[in-house]
Amino acid sequence: MWKQFLGKISRKSAKSGGGGSPPEKSPRGGANGAEAELKASPPPPATPAPATAGAETREDVFLRKLNICCVVFDFAAERGRDSPEVERKRQVLLSLVDCVSAAEEPLTEAMISACVRMFAINLFRVFPPKVRSLASDEDEPFFDPSWYHLQVVYELLLRFVMSPVVDVKVARKYMDNSFISRLLDLFDSDDPRERECLKSVLHRVYGKFMGNRPFIRKAVSNIFYRFVFETDHHNGIAELLEFIEKEPKLTGTVIRGLLKYWPVTNSQKEMMFLGELEEVLELTEMADFQKCAVPLFRRIAHCLNSSHFQVAERALFLWNNEHLFDLISQNRQVILPIIYPALERNARWHWNQSVLNVTMNVRKMFLDMDEKLLLACQSNFQEEEEKRAASEERRRLVWERLEKNAAFRSVTGDICFAVPPTPVPLVAPTMT
Repeated sequence: MWKQFLGKISRKSAKSGGGGSPPEKSPRGGANGAEAELKASPPPPATPAPATAGAETREDVFLRKLNICCVVFDFAAERGRDSPEVERKRQVLLSLVDCVSAAEEPLTEAMISACVRMFAINLFRVFPPKVRSLASDEDEPFFDPSWYHLQVVYELLLRFVMSPVVDVKVARKYMDNSFISRLLDLFDSDDPRERECLKSVLHRVYGKFMGNRPFIRKAVSNIFYRFVFETDHHNGIAELLEFIEKEPKLTGTVIRGLLKYWPVTNSQKEMMFLGELEEVLELTEMADFQKCAVPLFRRIAHCLNSSHFQVAERALFLWNNEHLFDLISQNRQVILPIIYPALERNARWHWNQSVLNVTMNVRKMFLDMDEKLLLACQSNFQEEEEKRAASEERRRLVWERLEKNAAFRSVTGDICFAVPPTPVPLVAPTMT
């Protein structure tokens, strides 16, 4: 029995070809040939093994591309765009922009950290000293040769900040106050294209990282203070002021700052301040406008009576702004009593005909707006003028009396000291 069982096992192992070589295929057809071909067929190929630890993941590919972009090229020394390495970096940056824009899965902390590191390496740099010859045109813009890469880096930074797959809490760990401070330093770039990109990025950062808003406001204020009191030169002041377009609540603070540092002896600067004031007022809401209306229009009234006709004319042109005209019309009970004396003085005594014509147009606007209020202001102005004339007449009479008294005392004092006392002659005694 055991011999028969062992024999069957040996026959099965021989048929399966476990120990010997596979049998040769029979050249004959028929059932025997088919059976031989079936026995001689090779085993099915093995299924591919699952991905092992050596295969690259999404994170590995992303980090590898970021490492490639951390190489910074000197465009002044290299061959520029003709270099294959430069072109390769640009293409990798463009692929990263597409990857972040189309990403559906959240970025890991390692990916966010590597992105911020790459931004810092490419963007944060020391600008060369501003050396301009006397023959150079200061209005001629400067274009950074490395913009070929910087443009794509800024595009990636903007997409990174706007992307919903970037966790704000994780990103704030790396885009901290130090990062934002160095980002603000870039506003001093000579390239207007870079400043425009920075303005967009800063707006997005301010909107997304709400915990950094107090620091951003303080840092921007420090840039303004440094510009006013120390350096007197900064390329990005205009772009930082346009940041107010994204935060209208800052308009009241800016208006009060403009009034505090208003130039009084430089007409060109005064015209520049009036232009900036109009741009800020276009974004001012009613509540903020009412808080600063009184000091604002006191200053505008001084500008209306300026002897420099361009300053007076520029101040009068504020009424051509539709938004400002709407604000004034809704607050005319407060504004017109402040403005009317300046308008009346211009209409009576200003030497420039153009200023006179625009003044009459503004008076007509107020007349059409509220005739009763205008007549009341006119009556008050007449009373004030009469009081002022009477006060000046009294002052003139007082000065005349003082001058007469001073002249009389001066004359009497001169006579007292000019006429010496008459000496008494000595008479010799006579002998009797």
